[in-house]
Amino acid sequence: MAHGSKRILVIEDERPMAEAVALNLREEGFEVTLAARGDEGLRRALTEPFHLVVLDLMLPGLDGREVCRRLRERSRVPILMLTARDSIEDRVRGLEGGADDYLTKPFSMLELIARVKAHLRREEAQAEAVQEEAYSAAGVALDVARHQVTRDGQPVDLRPREFELLRVLLANRGRVIPRDRLLELVWGDDDYLDSGTLDVHIRWLRLKLEDDPRRPRRILTLRGVGYKFAEA
Repeated sequence: MAHGSKRILVIEDERPMAEAVALNLREEGFEVTLAARGDEGLRRALTEPFHLVVLDLMLPGLDGREVCRRLRERSRVPILMLTARDSIEDRVRGLEGGADDYLTKPFSMLELIARVKAHLRREEAQAEAVQEEAYSAAGVALDVARHQVTRDGQPVDLRPREFELLRVLLANRGRVIPRDRLLELVWGDDDYLDSGTLDVHIRWLRLKLEDDPRRPRRILTLRGVGYKFAEA
């Protein structure tokens, strides 16, 4: 399948790794641009149109986490982070920096390609969806068309995946959504997704939407089943 219209930026300083990633993506029909430094990659990501960024964590110039943070401040482009670290803490830090997903080195090129395609499919589906929906419950309002969220009338800044997760919860307010179903609705059919990603995003939403995130009254947990948004 050709993806010639899709441009991917790979920010990776290890030349053999960068070339291997680029080769495999190009064989799938993607247009690939390489950057070997964090500052160079950030500049290109902010000045050129890309559909997805593959970003290494350890980089000269600026490290991947800082590149991710600065890029996320000005762009919603999907970011797939590469890391040689496999601890839960490092994964969470990558996601908290604004990454949409991560891969731990060494990884299969088939897995990389699968994740890239999954993220691009989700972006296409969201772009094609009718953007005229609005939801509200328990003092939280979400306007899809304007991509705006308010809590008790005050604006709340959400990352793209947080916004979509909240939209799904509000659209089903009062009903418990099983964890697997939430993952499917928000992240699509990515078989490689770590289910812990959902818990991280729920925690972020609570920090932004709850009066006391440790005692949530809006985003509720049904242990062993899933989550729901309170009706009132």
